[in-house]
Amino acid sequence: MELQTETGCATSLEIRGPSTRAVHGGAERHNPYHAVVPPIVQTATYAFRDTADLIAFQEARQWGAAGGRVDYGRYGNPTVAALEARVAALEGAEAAAAFSSGMAAVTAILFASLRSGAHLIVTEDAYRRTRQFVLQFLRRFGVEATVVPIGDFEALEAAIRPNTRLIFTETPTNPYLRVMDLERLAEIARRRRIRTVVDATFATPINLRPLDYGIDLVIHSATKYLSGHNDVMAGVVAGSADLIAGLREMQAMIGGILDPHAAYLVLRGLKTLALRVHRQNENGMRVAEFLSAHPRIRRVWYPGLPSHPDHAVARRLMRGFGGVVTFEVAADREGTSRFIDALHIPYIAPSLGGVESLIEQPALMSYYEMDPEERSAIGITDNLVRLSLGIEDPDDLLADLEQALARLP
Repeated sequence: MELQTETGCATSLEIRGPSTRAVHGGAERHNPYHAVVPPIVQTATYAFRDTADLIAFQEARQWGAAGGRVDYGRYGNPTVAALEARVAALEGAEAAAAFSSGMAAVTAILFASLRSGAHLIVTEDAYRRTRQFVLQFLRRFGVEATVVPIGDFEALEAAIRPNTRLIFTETPTNPYLRVMDLERLAEIARRRRIRTVVDATFATPINLRPLDYGIDLVIHSATKYLSGHNDVMAGVVAGSADLIAGLREMQAMIGGILDPHAAYLVLRGLKTLALRVHRQNENGMRVAEFLSAHPRIRRVWYPGLPSHPDHAVARRLMRGFGGVVTFEVAADREGTSRFIDALHIPYIAPSLGGVESLIEQPALMSYYEMDPEERSAIGITDNLVRLSLGIEDPDDLLADLEQALARLP
């Protein structure tokens, strides 16, 4: 990164701190109109000065040297490019590509990486829509999938076939916050020449950078922590320049592009990412410790607690344990709902990662269409609660939880 001295000369400075990267990483020092903030370039098409300018552009693109210039909005946008550069800097990646949602990013990777006759492996605690796409939709195209328990590397290696092309996992997972040993996963994949993809939405680049451990591609639903304000939908993928270039080709065909105003909102959110995540890490740890000691709570899942099955892995790989706490209330479904309704601070809502705390009862939110037996088979109990902590003061959050739990019999 280059910074300007008082004399106007450029000087090279290595940016190491996550908050500095979140504000300045990948940024152009001089923006149009002398703006400090990259402007929103709200255009669907791009003009040429004359025919000679057009021909020069076409010749450069033919040889892969168009200098980032595009002719149509589906192929790129300066505001979106600024976001992609910032995320690449945060992840320590060569490049990144932004999409209209996290699922658009997931499906683009799968479409770009797999063809009929291919096989992939996905871990069982992956996001339910990802599992549905892998197990139901891709099957229509002749792609087979095997689901393995996260952390069971014997099952993972046993599932690998000659036609296995991809291993897809999340870390931490939803809702039980399982943490994959990325070093071990990357070693197996390299040895078997299989591509690895990690959805690290819950971790953020502040708490974990999967590429540092040998993972090929990392995904974020930027709707969550990266934007941080529950007001925009976006997704982003980071990795090597070659892999991201292939994703851009797929994106140009399927059209899951991010609009420039949404990119601007995510860029604005990224500037406070490290500050927000540090507070959410603090809130997560405080709440997890409080709940684990409370007599009206049966069990707590949080990677920062020694009781979590992946605590040792989380301590080794992660710089913080995140702002999501999952727990079981000592009550039935109706009692758990009464506890949630008695809370004053969290909103009852899906999603996570924003400045506002959000709470949900998965049996009634994400898995309502399943009957109790189906939910139980995948580990979703009626008294399960997922609490995504915002940046509120921790003492206020604890007091709110205490008064709501005190109402239980």
